[in-house]
Amino acid sequence: MAELTGPEATTPAASTGPGAPRDASHWAAKVDRLQVEAREGVRGTNVVGRRLTGPVQGFGKLWQKTYSVDVGPGTSPQDAIAVWKAHFPEFWPKGNRFAGALTGISPGDVALLDIAVGGGVKMSTGVFVLYADAESFTFATPQGHQFAGWITFSAERSAERSGETTVVQTQVLLRAGDPLYELGMPVMHRMEDRFWVQTMTALATRLGVTDPAVQTRSLVLDPKRQWRRAGNVWQNAMARSVLQTVVPVRRRRTPAR
Repeated sequence: MAELTGPEATTPAASTGPGAPRDASHWAAKVDRLQVEAREGVRGTNVVGRRLTGPVQGFGKLWQKTYSVDVGPGTSPQDAIAVWKAHFPEFWPKGNRFAGALTGISPGDVALLDIAVGGGVKMSTGVFVLYADAESFTFATPQGHQFAGWITFSAERSAERSGETTVVQTQVLLRAGDPLYELGMPVMHRMEDRFWVQTMTALATRLGVTDPAVQTRSLVLDPKRQWRRAGNVWQNAMARSVLQTVVPVRRRRTPAR
């Protein structure tokens, strides 16, 4: 699993040369603001020009949420991650869209997302590939996303359950991005749990598991809210997505003069 270096880190600079760490090529180069071209099938708003955020830049309580599933001894961690990377959008619940780079999931890639939030509304946002190797990859969220944090997807051999087996895992380290998102966290937690359980079930099924049993765990690592981050609400991608949906419709309905 990728180890994120320091609580303030969002995009550690990937250095090269004789003194560089052995995993330097797996880290994305440091970026100031996200840039990405439009992609078919997603709205693609609320991403370009945004800075990345880590848990320290969020507003709400700090949570660690973990979703794991045993995929058996016949699949290696490397094979599990290879399948996950190659088919990542296919494992998402219906109604959600992930438009990544054509090259797959590699450090420095930016993916555009349309996330179903109910009532026919979809939040338009994105993620940045912070780290990727043969056994794990990590996303970082941009300003305005529903939470500020990191999502790490990993696979490893484990002997704790039923002999030597492979366990795949999604672990989310997050704070609600702003006060509005924090108000909705009771609902968002249920949506987040349902989303990743469905995703992990779909992945395990693709890897040959007949009856996947996804285990979930939620921990509050810091119960404090960071009021100095309340101004994040200006970038709220949910509110902006609603406005971006309504305003064009109203413009189309306005009769020409």
